[in-house]
Amino acid sequence: MSDLSAYERFEFNDGRWTRDVYRRGAGPAVIIIHELPGLHPGVVAFADRLVAAGLTVWCPHLFGEPGRPVSKAYMNREALKTICVRREFHVWATDRSSPIVDWLRALARKAHAECGGRGVGAVGMCITGGFALAMMTEPAVVAPVLAQPSLPLTAGSKKRAASIGASPAEIACAKGRFEAEDLSMIGLRFKGDKLVGQARFDRYRAEFGARFEAIELEDADAAPSPIAPHSTLTLHLAAEGPTKAAEARVIDFFRQRTGA
Repeated sequence: MSDLSAYERFEFNDGRWTRDVYRRGAGPAVIIIHELPGLHPGVVAFADRLVAAGLTVWCPHLFGEPGRPVSKAYMNREALKTICVRREFHVWATDRSSPIVDWLRALARKAHAECGGRGVGAVGMCITGGFALAMMTEPAVVAPVLAQPSLPLTAGSKKRAASIGASPAEIACAKGRFEAEDLSMIGLRFKGDKLVGQARFDRYRAEFGARFEAIELEDADAAPSPIAPHSTLTLHLAAEGPTKAAEARVIDFFRQRTGA
């Protein structure tokens, strides 16, 4: 695990919202959009490995307490706030992304302008997982990774289970850019994850075909945790085996696409 002491912190305002961003590294940029319950040590450790691979990580703080370790109580508290209070997130919408994606697109423009390269990588996790796809309407974003994309929450709805939480315009833009610029995206999930079922990945395949690279992991390959297998790149990332190979593929994808 890692902490944020080695990171530069600054505020970024897109004209609507101001959020802290933690930055570290050299080379092309990757925006790491953290999962519930916040920018926890497992997310920071993943960011550190990207830095070691020759990338600059930009870690926005969207909710939770930066650096605080994960616990069930902390997880439940932040999940409840996100579902019931935070207006930046559309947790039930089946045909549009969340408002905070506009802020993330603006951050991507800034990151590309400052770090250069062919473009910016973006990885969303859990409730932010699908944001990397919606960010493709920003031309600077060239390498989207969707780690256990959990929105919209399904609540037993088959329609929501097969939804990818992006608008028709965002989906069309991504398709067009994938073909015109020879781009692609990666999606990761554990096969038994009830928050990210088979129907959602089938929808990605139906929409994007071979441009969607699915990495679907066996639950038995997850690192031991009190929480059921879910967090592919952080809490349930094992020291070796298929999950570590999946992380290596993601890092290589970012390096290739951004020109690191």
